[in-house]
Amino acid sequence: MKKKNRLFMRQLAVVGFGLLLAASACSLEAPLSPPARPALVRLEQADYPDFYDDLDFVSLDYSLGQSLIYLRSLPPQRTFAFGADHYSSAHMIRSLERFGTFVQAHPSRRQLNRFIRAHYRVYRSSGRAATHDVLFTGYFQPTLQGSLTPTAEFRYPVYSRPPDLITIDLSQFAEKYRGQRLTGRLAGQTFVPYYDRRQIDGRSGFDSRGTELLWVKDRIDLFFLQIQGSGKVYLTNGQALYLHYQSSNGRPYRSIGKLLIDQGKIPRSQMSMQRIRTYLSTHPEEIDAVLGYNPSYVFFEVVPQGPLGYLEVRLTPGRSLAVDHRVFPMAGLAFADTRKPLIDGNGRIDAWAACRRFLLCQDTGGAIRGPGRADLFYGSGRYAEIAAGHMQQPGQLYFLVLKPG
Repeated sequence: MKKKNRLFMRQLAVVGFGLLLAASACSLEAPLSPPARPALVRLEQADYPDFYDDLDFVSLDYSLGQSLIYLRSLPPQRTFAFGADHYSSAHMIRSLERFGTFVQAHPSRRQLNRFIRAHYRVYRSSGRAATHDVLFTGYFQPTLQGSLTPTAEFRYPVYSRPPDLITIDLSQFAEKYRGQRLTGRLAGQTFVPYYDRRQIDGRSGFDSRGTELLWVKDRIDLFFLQIQGSGKVYLTNGQALYLHYQSSNGRPYRSIGKLLIDQGKIPRSQMSMQRIRTYLSTHPEEIDAVLGYNPSYVFFEVVPQGPLGYLEVRLTPGRSLAVDHRVFPMAGLAFADTRKPLIDGNGRIDAWAACRRFLLCQDTGGAIRGPGRADLFYGSGRYAEIAAGHMQQPGQLYFLVLKPG
């Protein structure tokens, strides 16, 4: 999948609680307006945070390696913006390599801070305009049961990109449209919006022949697979397939979480992905109306491994971060200071604890906009689903880069 296609995407739009309430990009995607203040501000050493990592350095080393795969594929003169400062991809490579070599020795907290102060510049995200912090949410890789042929049990199709789906890069017509695209289809000689969710699910004009990748049991699972943008499907023959976002229908994302809050069906204080799933499972007569409220639809492709992010490298649970690629340096080394959920033996959140760790910016999403949003990849499994479904925590986000010279 081409990276530019992911901008409509994941409609990564509502992963986690915060995104369940968020609005996503419309089918005409406009470039980001120049921010009133820089997204990243370089700090004086006296203002550096206390660096500490609550995960193992092995996972950090692996995630650093994935970012390096991406950076080494670029021309060495490609530049990355850290606020007002710019660094080449060659410098970014040296920055991650130097950091990776250091953490392989499993440094102490004191050694880590001394190393960073001696060799790295640190930038802080300017955050949300009102609060100056960053809202951290979460996403995960769901697992589903599926079949390569439709049956009474497996009857909800997962589609690949339809052949009549067209994306137009408007910058080819005029420079003023740089960064803007339209997604739709041809109806005769007229370019019109592509079919929405109701039309695709109801096959109202939508020709699905040849686009079915497989079929799954549960349409609610399928809906959340589209929200997450990737997943793993275990087939009846024992095979497992990785599904990855390929494209979307270009329709605007509308939050079903917000719909259910506005209708008084789920209290705002109880909103989570799990709460939505429970509500729909106990009110099957409302599934059509609730899911159909969101006209956005995601199409998938089968990939040999996963999950993959915007950079087309493997995401690392607890280490990969989705950010706005237009304001933050992709593949860059970040540091988060926020909170994480602790889960008891019954799968309930028992408490919230400090979450301070190094992360790599390897993904993006339609609802991840501006310097005040970040989305943490939790991986797969029970904890990942629970944590991602409830994660909505404020915090601070920093970026590190090797000092020039």
